[in-house]
Amino acid sequence: MISQIFHAVVYDPLYNGLAFLVGVIPSHDMGLAVIALTIVVRIIIYPLSQRAIHAQMAMKKLAPEIEKLKVKHKNDRAEQGRAMFALYREHGVRPLASIGLLFLQLPVLFGLYWVFYSGGFPEVDPTLLYSFISVPPEVNMEFLGFVDMGANHNLVLAVLVTLSQVVYSRLSMGSRKKVLDATPVEASLSGDLAKSFDLQARYMLPLIIGVFSYFVAAAVPLYWLTSNLCMIGQEFLAGRKWKG
Repeated sequence: MISQIFHAVVYDPLYNGLAFLVGVIPSHDMGLAVIALTIVVRIIIYPLSQRAIHAQMAMKKLAPEIEKLKVKHKNDRAEQGRAMFALYREHGVRPLASIGLLFLQLPVLFGLYWVFYSGGFPEVDPTLLYSFISVPPEVNMEFLGFVDMGANHNLVLAVLVTLSQVVYSRLSMGSRKKVLDATPVEASLSGDLAKSFDLQARYMLPLIIGVFSYFVAAAVPLYWLTSNLCMIGQEFLAGRKWKG
């Protein structure tokens, strides 16, 4: 049942999307098809990503007030949570918007991984194609002529994905020094948790993504890299600046 849902909602649309894009791209380059597919996905989820960016920016502005609430209610976690929720609601902030966006992308990432892991390309299975999608005349797996999209252990793409994730984390979360300076001494427990989460989001998550990217088909890190570049562009369009 779960497998059928996964195929109907994730795998088949991705497979057909790639087959269509490979067919219409003059060079039939799978790498270019993956980039194009990523851009299409980013356009579809653009409204959600914009909400997530605005939520992050609003939470940064509310950070001083949030820390005051943590200190004020440091001995009453329940009241602390209610006060923070009321503050978010008052300013129309949805703190889980970013997490929701991440979970929305995970099925796409796993679906893309499974498309290439299961040998979906370069041989195209006509039985998986929608009635309005034609079998591409050719599938060129060599991105720009030298990067095999079906091969794993691509160190260059893994490093680029890691670096792009670090840059995106820096832009979306701001300077680590400012985060640490904004944490009051009185809120020791919450401060330690905030510092730990900040450290993991900035450095551990990009490293984990980079290692994962090294062991999967090159099409997956290319998707993630393109997605990161799109999100970095959105950050700048939203008025963010690189601040030390």
